[in-house]
Formats: sequence, structure tokens, C-alpha cells
Amino acid sequence: MAEEKRDYYEVLGLQKGASDDEIKKAFKTMARKYHPDLHPGDKEAEEKFKELNEAYNVLSDPDKKARYDQFGHAGVDPNYGGGVGYGGGGFGGGFGDLNDIFDNIFGGFGGGGRRAQANPNAPRRGGDTKVHLTLDFLEACKGVTKTINIQRLERCMQCSGTGADAGSTKKTCTVCGGSGQRVERRQSLFGTMETMVTCSACGGKGQMIQNPCSKCKGAGRSRTTSSFEVNIPAGIDDGQTMRLTGKGDAGLNNGPNGDAYLTIHVKEHALFQRDGSDIYCEVPITYAQAALGAEITVPTIDGNVAYTIAEGTQSGTKFRLRGKGVKVLNRDARGDQYVTVSVEVPKKLSKKQKELLKEFDESLDEKNNASQAGFFDKLKKLFD
Repeated sequence: MAEEKRDYYEVLGLQKGASDDEIKKAFKTMARKYHPDLHPGDKEAEEKFKELNEAYNVLSDPDKKARYDQFGHAGVDPNYGGGVGYGGGGFGGGFGDLNDIFDNIFGGFGGGGRRAQANPNAPRRGGDTKVHLTLDFLEACKGVTKTINIQRLERCMQCSGTGADAGSTKKTCTVCGGSGQRVERRQSLFGTMETMVTCSACGGKGQMIQNPCSKCKGAGRSRTTSSFEVNIPAGIDDGQTMRLTGKGDAGLNNGPNGDAYLTIHVKEHALFQRDGSDIYCEVPITYAQAALGAEITVPTIDGNVAYTIAEGTQSGTKFRLRGKGVKVLNRDARGDQYVTVSVEVPKKLSKKQKELLKEFDESLDEKNNASQAGFFDKLKKLFD
């Protein structure tokens, strides 16, 4: 009887039905963890690595995977449970795709796995940088021009990016022969492994500088702070990011600059809240204004406006000011402003004010307080 085996999906840490990309990614991750070269003399790691290879060999092959999904181990191993629909091939071959993976992980597989590398002296794009900028609430709503400082690698002006002092020349690296890489050989479970590694003598450039630039120490770039004016568009919101093309690190070997990504942070406002392109605010009104109606002053991001509230306005009433919100980013449109009124109940009344208020209250009837009358009618019916 064949030895009991673990489920192949379990071996790779996956659920049944995982996609080809998920299977390949899981194998690469697990292979890095248990590769025998990283655990010399560790029998447990060696066994786990063999188990990983076996699982990947089956699940990466569409035909074998289909048989395994239907019949389990018996569908792919003729020695397991009598073998159902097994098409041959075993686990001894099928390493074409594994070679690609091991080239990516370890630089080669079983010898002869080395790949040609890109020219180390070819122009290369500079890296991207990140910048943060805090704006006032109204600056974000209306747009503003700001000066920002970006820390980035810039081409050394003293050596024009060559890394060499004036009059100095470069020579071909004697260690790597100008390739920028060298072969590192190691013995492994599969034989001799050849891995391409960056040449430590020349740092991967293939050339050595006899007299490095005194300012950049041969790097060709130096870290500096540069200032730029940036036009922040009206309507930008908290957390949004702008790309500043070409404002990142200088490229290598006269390659293009990277980009800078400017993330916006917006301060809170004392009166306004924002949701997308709409503005919200609350305006307190007096009891008399609510009862009699009145023209009140409402603040907006463009300044104060007058608004007439109707007689009998209730606390919590919300009204809309069309087009008084924030400009929609990169569009010729604006949101609205929503204003909620809150009736302020007076405090610390004088004796005379209390008498007048009590006299006023006694003069009211059900028509004046319809909601209250309706409430007590419902309460009476509930208990009757």
C-alpha cells in the first residue's frame, strides 16, 4: 500500500480550486523557505522541499491537476490506491516550469540555468519619491499655489553624473570582465547550482573609477532638497495624491528622472464639514426666529449669504444652497451646501422674561402645537 500523502493543496497552503498564478506564487514562497541550500544538513527541510516539488509538479500541469481534483492521489500516482486514469509521467520530469521559477528565486537551477542580464551601464530611470503637503480647508476647496520641498537624488553637478573626478578615467572591472555580474557556484540537492550575483567589486557597473568624484563619492548622484511651485487644483480632497512628472530621483547613466507623488492632507474647519463636493454646516437660530421666520446669515466657502427661513421652522430642518459646495475636481461643476438649523433654547431668563414666556405659552392651543397634541392623543389611546 502506498504511503499516506498530504493533500497537495494543503502542502502549498492553498484551497482547492486555486488559480495557476496562486499555485505558482505559493510554490515560489514555500521554495524560498525550505530550499536545502538555505538549510544545509536539515533533513526535515529537505523532505518538505521534495513534498513541495511533488505537489507543484501535479498542480501546475492542467491534465494532472484535473485528475487530482477528481480522483485525488490515485489519479496521478499509479502506486496509490490502484491508480485511476493515470497518464504516466510520474514525478521524475516536468521541471521546465520549475527551472523558470528557480531562475527567478536563486538565479539558476541545476547548472546551465543562468540568463543573460541587462547592460549595467544602460540608461535607467530614477526612483519615485513621496511628498506630503498639508492644506487649510479653504485652500483645498478653492485651489492654491504652493512651494514644496522634495528630498531627492540629483545628478552630481561636479562630475556631470559620471562619478569620476575631472581628468579621471574608468577602467573595465577585472573581477567581472565588464559584465557587472559574476557566477556563484554551490552544491545542492540537484547538483551544482550557478547563481548570477552582482559583482561586489564594481557594484554591478562593469567599470571601476580610478579617482571617484569628491562630492558624490563616485555615485554620480547626491541627495539634495529641491523647491518647486505646484498648482493645487480646486476641489482636491484629503488623502488624494498628485503625480509630479520628472520630479523624482535622477536616473542612472543619463536615464530619465522618476516621478514625485504628492499626497494631500486637509485640516478640519471650524464651521464646515465636507463630503465629496458637498459642504455641510449647522447654523443656530433663536426661538423667535424659528417661530416668526427670519432672514438669517449663512456662511459659505465663498462668503456669507442671506437666507430666509419660513415661519414655524423646526429645529433640525435642513435646506440646500445649490452650487455653493466645492468645485468637482477637473470638472466645470460644483456641489451643494446643506445647512441644518438648530433652535437655541434661551437660558438664565429674568423674572419678567419667565412671566412673559408663561403668558405666551398659556395663549397657545392645539393648532399652535400640533405635534404635541398628536402625541398626547396617541398616548391616551394607548392606555385607554
